[in-house]
Amino acid sequence: MKHDVADLNLAEKGRVRIEWAEHDMPVLKLIRERYSKEKPFEGMRMSCCLHVTAETANLVRTLKAGGAEIVLVASNPLSTQDDVAAALVKEYGISVFAKRAEDKDTYYEHIKTAIEHHPNITMDDGADLVSTIHFDYQDQAEEIFGSMEETTTGVIRLRAMEMDGALKIPVVAVNDAKTKNLFDNRYGTGQSTVDGIIRATDILLAGKTVVVAGYGWCGRGFAQRCKGMGANVIVTEVDPVKGIEAAMDGFRVMPMIEAAKTGDLFCTLTGDINVIRREHFEVMKDGAIVANSGHFNVEIETEALKDLASDVKKVREHVDAYIMPDGRRIHLLAEGRLINLAAAEGHPASVMDMSFSTQALMAEWVVKEKDSLKPRVYNVPEDIENWVATLKLESMGVSIDELTEEQKEYLASWKIGT
Repeated sequence: MKHDVADLNLAEKGRVRIEWAEHDMPVLKLIRERYSKEKPFEGMRMSCCLHVTAETANLVRTLKAGGAEIVLVASNPLSTQDDVAAALVKEYGISVFAKRAEDKDTYYEHIKTAIEHHPNITMDDGADLVSTIHFDYQDQAEEIFGSMEETTTGVIRLRAMEMDGALKIPVVAVNDAKTKNLFDNRYGTGQSTVDGIIRATDILLAGKTVVVAGYGWCGRGFAQRCKGMGANVIVTEVDPVKGIEAAMDGFRVMPMIEAAKTGDLFCTLTGDINVIRREHFEVMKDGAIVANSGHFNVEIETEALKDLASDVKKVREHVDAYIMPDGRRIHLLAEGRLINLAAAEGHPASVMDMSFSTQALMAEWVVKEKDSLKPRVYNVPEDIENWVATLKLESMGVSIDELTEEQKEYLASWKIGT
């Protein structure tokens, strides 16, 4: 089994971790049981560029059960759980090329390995795999039936490629599915970002002024959880509609240059570049903490922070203190990388159950629809979303109503008025 992981001796620890997550992923388990019988991916190659976590392990186990030959690589240098990577190789027979804290060259060498697997289907967290194929391996595009993208950042990149006429393969925007972003982004990112920040710093959120950059589903989730823990929350936005939403949800809304003067803790969740910049660092107060929960480490202008600082000291495992010439300290968490996976364990398994169930089902959908798919970005069909949501409700012991025939007829008619 070809692989490049940190230490195969960690496999037993990783197996226990994977099985623990599996208990909270009942919908994905049902899919795995069906795939093991039906083998929808028999004879197909898959390359997955994802966060190598216990939850992801259960996804790739499901794909393998469906007959796929899989190569898994990391989608971020700091998100790999080395024990999980080891277990996937040793206990489950899956080729993994991922090491926590791998350097940039190794990261892209692993992506190259995933591409040289000549996949028929790809899965991405952030679109690094697909974009590298488009830059350096365009001849392989015709071998690929389709790709799944799990992140807001990745979907933004892929829609830009589609608009430019550069996209050469069909892509499914799994991130845009309601069974993904309403839960994974809001509740998963919200909780795991708080978790990562607290693990990294051990601060008390109650009474702190927390500045949330971006009020998409990830920002909403984080802002709500900070508010629930007693923080005074400020939201910064560039979208006027989201700005109104934040204001009506009870948050203060202002430009970052104003928020920078009062914030104790800052967190970016936008998918854009240089959201916190030099001019913001220049007015931050002593002791300010800056974190990112967007996929790439581009949301905080770290080079400007380095340029402003007269010294840098590591004060905790995931905390670097940038000391300004005037004596102020600005604390950067996890080098500006996504804090929920760098300092914590990422999203809880229960919420990833829906995201990865949708991901697995869309891989099957791509296989079934491959002859009709064009090089564009597709949304997840509503029937798949409803199936995943229905099974999740059942697993939670929750029942909902069904429409009566009269109600169905009413909703389908335009003739009945006042």
